[in-house]
Amino acid sequence: MGSIAPPKLLVVDFTEKNLKPGTSSWSKACNDIRRGLEDHGCFIALFDKVSSELHKSIFHAADELFDLPTETKVQNINEKPYHGYVGQMSIVPLHEGLGIDYATTLEGAQSFTNLMWPNGNKSFCESSISFARTLAELDHMVIKMLFESYGVQKYCDSHLEATTYLLRFLKYRAPEVNETTMAFPSHTDKSFLTILYQNQVSGLEIRTRNGEWIAVEFPPSSFVVMAGDACKAWSNDTVLSPNHRVTMDMNGKKTRYTVALFSFLSKMVQVPEELVDDEHPLQFKPFVHVDLLKFYDTDHGRRTQNILKDFCGTV
Repeated sequence: MGSIAPPKLLVVDFTEKNLKPGTSSWSKACNDIRRGLEDHGCFIALFDKVSSELHKSIFHAADELFDLPTETKVQNINEKPYHGYVGQMSIVPLHEGLGIDYATTLEGAQSFTNLMWPNGNKSFCESSISFARTLAELDHMVIKMLFESYGVQKYCDSHLEATTYLLRFLKYRAPEVNETTMAFPSHTDKSFLTILYQNQVSGLEIRTRNGEWIAVEFPPSSFVVMAGDACKAWSNDTVLSPNHRVTMDMNGKKTRYTVALFSFLSKMVQVPEELVDDEHPLQFKPFVHVDLLKFYDTDHGRRTQNILKDFCGTV
C-alpha cells in the first residue's frame, strides 16, 4: 500500500488577466484564499510583478547588507520588538536578520539605508522600496479578497489605510559539520499577513492543522502568503496562524535568503461584529497590534502555548 502524499499548499494565480472584482475568477480567488488561510494558514501566490531585474537587485541588496560589519548591522534598533537586527545568537547560529520599518515609504527606506551606509547606497534604497511596494500591492489584493470572502469588505479601506509594512532581510547560512540544521525554530508570526520571497534554496516548513510538517516548494515567480496571529484574532479564530520553521540541508552548501514583508496595523485589531454569533462567540478582545509584540517579548509571552488566548482571550 503506497504512502499518502503530504498535503500541498493551495496555489492562487494573481497573474490572470481577468482578475477583477465582480468576475468569476475573482470570486474563485476570494474563496481559495479564505480556504488556504483557514486550512493551512498560508497559500502560494503566483505573482509576476517582480521583474528579473528586481529579483536580481533585491538579492544583490541582501548580499551587500549581510556583508556589512556586525558593528554596523547591530545599529538596526527599533523600539518595536523583532523589528531590528537579530543575529549572533547561540540558539540560532545559522540565522541573521535586519528590518526596514515603514518600508514602502521613502523616509523608511532612506533612514535605514543611511544608517547602514552613511555615505549613501542609492541602488539598495531603490531596490528595497521598489520590492516592498510591489509586495504591498499583493498584500492589498489579498486583504480585499479575504475581507470580501467574509462579507466584511466595508472595513477594507480603513484596514489598508492603517497598515504599515516591515521589510525583513533574512539569511540562513548552510550548516557546518556537526552543526544544527535548525536554522530557525518553530514559531508563529505576530503580523497580520506575511509575504515571503526566497532565492533558490529551500528550507521553509509549515505545520498543518493536524500537526503534520510539510516542506514548502516555491514555484518560479511565487510567494508564500501567511496569516499572522493578528489575522487569526481578527477572524475570530477562523484563520490559522501556522507554526513554521526553517531547516537547512546538512549537505547543502548554499546560503538561503528570504525577503519578507510583514504587515502591521496602527489601529486596534478587533473582530468584525459580522464574524460573531451564537455559534461563533467572540474569542478575542480588541488590542493594539504593537502590544502583542511587546507581550511576546516577555518571558510569559515566549513560553505560552496559546499567545492570543493569554494576551487577549475573552475566556
